[in-house]
Amino acid sequence: MNNVGLLYVGAVLFVNGLMLLGRVPARSAAVLNLFVGALQCVVPTVMLIQNAGDPTAVLAASGLYLFGFTYLYVGVVNLAGLEPEGLGWFSLFVSGAAVVYSILSFTVSGDPVFGVIWLSWAVLWFLFFLVLGLRREELTRFTGWAVTLLSLPTCAVPAFLALTGTYQTSGALALGWAIGLAALLLIAKLLSPGPRQMPVAAGAAYR
Repeated sequence: MNNVGLLYVGAVLFVNGLMLLGRVPARSAAVLNLFVGALQCVVPTVMLIQNAGDPTAVLAASGLYLFGFTYLYVGVVNLAGLEPEGLGWFSLFVSGAAVVYSILSFTVSGDPVFGVIWLSWAVLWFLFFLVLGLRREELTRFTGWAVTLLSLPTCAVPAFLALTGTYQTSGALALGWAIGLAALLLIAKLLSPGPRQMPVAAGAAYR
């Protein structure tokens, strides 16, 4: 069930990346953020109810709320025209939590590929913190490209693989994913050579 939610996380991340690049209006992106945010709160709640007391299910569900609360926060901030700093500092918490989930993927879950994916999410959310929480607006364009380029490989692709029963994980595959995602971050850097100032509403809309 969590893979269904992950599929739509890829969609909303893609839209939010385009929003940071000035391609999608903040209020327009807010609607999808609310939809996906609600989904990412309902799915883990159902998982907890159906698998009460199962530590593995609880661990899997707990990480989904990070996405759900983020997207709901983005939707409300964009529609209400609120300042983005609160969202930025929440993103710092999410980034730290993502590092922990990455370690757990490597050590507890035995899924090194998702360990790499969690690390990539930690990087993205730390960028959100820098741009929204600390107002490092010169990083907006790089962040927009990073989110746009990583949205599908880190969310939609593994979700489709899992939904079709073709997802595989190993140390060698994790290394391949790490190299690929690092290459995408390099491309994002090359596509954003100059600073781009960002209006407050668009910054809040980010994630």
